[in-house]
Amino acid sequence: MDGFGDAIEKHRQELHVHCYRMLGSLDEAEDMVQETFLRAWRRQDTLQSEAGLRAWLYRIATNACLDFLRANPRRPEPREAPVVADSWLDWPVRTAVPWLQPYPDDLLDTVIERETIELAFLAAVQHLPPRQRAVLILRDVLGWSAQETAEALEISVAAVKSALQRARPVLREHLPGQRLTSATAEEMAVVQRYIDALEKADPSLLPGLLREDVYQTMPPAPMWILGREAFLAAWTPAMVGEGSWGDWRLVATRANRQPAVAAYLRRPVDSLYRPYWIAVLRIEDGLIAQITTYGRDLFPAFGLPDSFSAARSS
Repeated sequence: MDGFGDAIEKHRQELHVHCYRMLGSLDEAEDMVQETFLRAWRRQDTLQSEAGLRAWLYRIATNACLDFLRANPRRPEPREAPVVADSWLDWPVRTAVPWLQPYPDDLLDTVIERETIELAFLAAVQHLPPRQRAVLILRDVLGWSAQETAEALEISVAAVKSALQRARPVLREHLPGQRLTSATAEEMAVVQRYIDALEKADPSLLPGLLREDVYQTMPPAPMWILGREAFLAAWTPAMVGEGSWGDWRLVATRANRQPAVAAYLRRPVDSLYRPYWIAVLRIEDGLIAQITTYGRDLFPAFGLPDSFSAARSS
């Protein structure tokens, strides 16, 4: 096939998203895309027609991910008790997926639906055994037929149907009761108010933004915070008083079709604002219901600067 390299390169981004859904990790998805292209080069003779290139690549990528998961088995872990909690609240989720990473919206194709890429969906998918996960993604997310899925995974149509029947109830069990809809002006206003509260170092602005049962997780660390009062108790010392960490500046961004903020901190002894964390927000009915916070190592993936001066931030 002439121009084979250019032809497969056109599918890089969608294959990256597919591998990300399978694995939940931005870094591992990149590795699997490279593995997919390597296998594709080696198996060019098995491509029956140019028209079938996309499905052929998806088949290779899916099996590369399955091979990776066989070599690196993992399952969601029981979640430890929160480090700070409002004691009367029930735990919203009992498991943790420490390898789950956010996906920058700037890298997402415009046609990807929010409910198939939001963090809650990705976390729920990780509860499925690898083959069930592959079947569900190929059938329910990509819309492949049972026959196409069976051929890709080299199993029977009956096995595909059985795997899907087992996968769907598990997925529903681990999904939140309310699925996210398209971003709204109200959602963006909540994000801006959250930014204002942290930049002004004013904890009194936070209660009106947080659901009573809000919780914050910090993968891959097992620690988490449950409840509005617990959140305020944990974060107020970082914002005000003698023990405050410094001055905060936040940049609005997006991940997994959800609003996110990247936080920069300027400590008292520093002249620069430096990367600190990225938080992906789940907003329900105008209030922040969940905050998933990641470390500074993800700033490059979001195209964020590695520092900026106080003059620039003002």
